[in-house]
Amino acid sequence: MVEHILNLDSVFASLSDSTRRDILRRVAEKQLSVSEVAKPYKLGFAAISKHLKVLEKARLIIKHRQGKEHIIQLSPAAVKNAADYLIHYQTIWDRRFDALEMLLIHLPAEEKTGWPKTIKAPRKTL
Repeated sequence: MVEHILNLDSVFASLSDSTRRDILRRVAEKQLSVSEVAKPYKLGFAAISKHLKVLEKARLIIKHRQGKEHIIQLSPAAVKNAADYLIHYQTIWDRRFDALEMLLIHLPAEEKTGWPKTIKAPRKTL
């Protein structure tokens, strides 16, 4: 359980950087070599390497050798764990918003606005 929480911490910390999110988006589409990953960025190879290490430590990517090149690919398991975590909270908030909507639908008009139906609320002036 603790390891799972620590891994989620590293996943979300990794995703806090826009370059890493973009790298992840690109390797989700297809496997890329490290040089292909680095190509579109105005960063040195060392900076890209650091970004990749952060993503690898969070288990968001897998790096393996293919000949002389290091190939980067998405690790779906870590992404699924983060998505499952967020879906849990989405479900909670969806239920809360549904309950609030039902409450508002069934309130009498004067309770919704604070004014009886026969009296119009004063207009706000700026």
